[in-house]
Amino acid sequence: MGEPAWQRVAALADLREGEAFAVEHGNVQLALCRIQDNVYAFEDVCPHAYALLSQGFVEGGEIECPLHGARFEIASGRCLAPPADQDLRTFAVRVDGGDVYVSLGE
Repeated sequence: MGEPAWQRVAALADLREGEAFAVEHGNVQLALCRIQDNVYAFEDVCPHAYALLSQGFVEGGEIECPLHGARFEIASGRCLAPPADQDLRTFAVRVDGGDVYVSLGE
């Protein structure tokens, strides 16, 4: 297995503290979230119903789906509250200078 393929998806300056930011990586919809000095990437579509989490509410390291209120831990993708019952897929993030890179992995 080789090195992860890193793709630039955003400028660090595009990310505001405590807000989700939607990006596409290939054919995958991702959300980026900057919390303190860390940037996290996770799938942007709520597993409960087709709603974009990047339009949700970020608070205390969690994101809440804007449609039905399911909550997820941003760093791990762990589902914290129904109606969702599946964790989010998360992705490796690397910040290099002012650029944000994501690897989808396999």
